[in-house]
Amino acid sequence: MKVVLFCGGYGMRMRGSADDPIPKPMQMVGPRPLLWHVMRYYAHYGHKDFILCLGYGAAHIKNFFLTYQESVSNDFVIRDGKVEMLSTDISDWTITFVDTGLESPIGERLRRVRPHLEGEEYFLANYADVLTDAPLDEMIDKCVAAGAAASMMIVPPQSSFHCVDVDDSGRVGTITPVAKLPIWENGGYFVLTPEVLDLLPPGGDLVEDACGALARTGRLIGYQHLGFWKPADTFKERAELDAAYASGDRPWMVWEGDEC
Repeated sequence: MKVVLFCGGYGMRMRGSADDPIPKPMQMVGPRPLLWHVMRYYAHYGHKDFILCLGYGAAHIKNFFLTYQESVSNDFVIRDGKVEMLSTDISDWTITFVDTGLESPIGERLRRVRPHLEGEEYFLANYADVLTDAPLDEMIDKCVAAGAAASMMIVPPQSSFHCVDVDDSGRVGTITPVAKLPIWENGGYFVLTPEVLDLLPPGGDLVEDACGALARTGRLIGYQHLGFWKPADTFKERAELDAAYASGDRPWMVWEGDEC
């Protein structure tokens, strides 16, 4: 299946200086950017045909792949002045780079790559800034078996805030951590069919417009994941992922041990 990755948002909560417009998916976790970690996750499951929806900071993403160095994360031998890689990351990937606009919402970005999805019965999509150890094969199989038009991974709420029940006089009744509420939130990993593309209006949103319409007709399912899932919406979250990588606590790196 082709994998559509939304890489063009501003990422205001992680944005650097105006002179150095590094998009959020290019923030580093270990020696590689978030985007690379997401792509390696999909490649581990055999999905290596990527469509990158570019916008803000597109030059950083293009240059990363145009000047990609396999030696950064793979062992190699130098023999007779030549480099022989013992393993590789992206040598068998296909990556399509598409300018989907600087201000485009995610739904519009998806509309603009529709020509690259012709003939696909199913395809995958991702925000390119969230890491997980979710079993992708199972996620896909459940969507197909249900005959759904789309599936979205859902996770327990991650907020550290508390919900407060209060009456009209201001007297507090209960205080409940958001994480303990019986609700789920969008985890950012999608299995989609072309039916989704028909439900996207110009300038529309993938979740509110397309997924919302499918939910109202019973054509959307949620894959409930209780394992590792962590976004990198802020510098703090990205730093936590980087620290976890450095300590060897890398549950999202499901590809470790793969033979190249």
